Amino acid sequence: MLDYPSLFALAAVVREGSFERAARRLHVTPSAVSQRIRLLEERVGGALVVRGQPCLPTEMGRRLCHHVDRVRLLEHELRGELPGLAPDEPVRVNVPVAVNADSLATWFLPALTGFAVQAPALMQVSVDDEGHTAEWLRSGAVLAAVTAMEQPASGCSVRPLGSLRYVAAASPAFVARFFPQGVDADSLSSAPSLVFNTKDSLQQAWVQRLCGRAVELPCHSLPTTQGFVTAGLAGMGWAMHPISLVQGLIARGELVELVPGTPLDVPLFWQQARAASSLLEGLTRSVLAAAREGLLQ
Repeated sequence: MLDYPSLFALAAVVREGSFERAARRLHVTPSAVSQRIRLLEERVGGALVVRGQPCLPTEMGRRLCHHVDRVRLLEHELRGELPGLAPDEPVRVNVPVAVNADSLATWFLPALTGFAVQAPALMQVSVDDEGHTAEWLRSGAVLAAVTAMEQPASGCSVRPLGSLRYVAAASPAFVARFFPQGVDADSLSSAPSLVFNTKDSLQQAWVQRLCGRAVELPCHSLPTTQGFVTAGLAGMGWAMHPISLVQGLIARGELVELVPGTPLDVPLFWQQARAASSLLEGLTRSVLAAAREGLLQ
């Protein structure tokens, strides 16, 4: 049987970032928090927290923290069925989710805020490439995710959201400089592109479809969706932009499509843990409604 006071102490340290702040949150002493975690580490046979500024969970510690999140979701459901168990003060439940940066910068944030202002939840949002957010689900790090994976992760249900449309665009001066004779494999191999990080494969996918083969692209690494737009306007490089962010700029001629009429559509899916939870279902309804408005259906 797991020691839940110790688990709650672990979750508080990870959430607050220090033993002292966790102790204040739990209304105990820092030594009491330390003792609870030490006993839990002895029980599971391994370290759960890396002491530092801030304190960070080990892999085992992270899994236990997310077990606590699931337990609190179940407690929330039980309080709804048995009002006598409800505390005097409302309890907010941590809801960890993963989403790709471009969705967060465009259609997803209204879903998140619309849900969070109404629900007794504290959203814990992690950002990763849409091709990798499913790994967060498989590891138990999150309870739901926006992902490019149609196959449901173990213990999860999946619902289609629609497609996020991208266009390859750059400033007029950049296009004139690097593509005076048009866009092909040779010109792309010398024109700097913008990528979010090493996981970002959108540029390569568009180039592969355009040229029929892979092309070695020089690239700047810039991990910010809005930064792509700013950098593109400044002539730093070409990039794959969500159309909703740049359609006004293209209409005004501040950005131009490299090859008009060649959008790249990325299908997205919503996966969530199958835990019976009105909170998760409420979040799902909010996400599906926002996707109907913000994505291609």
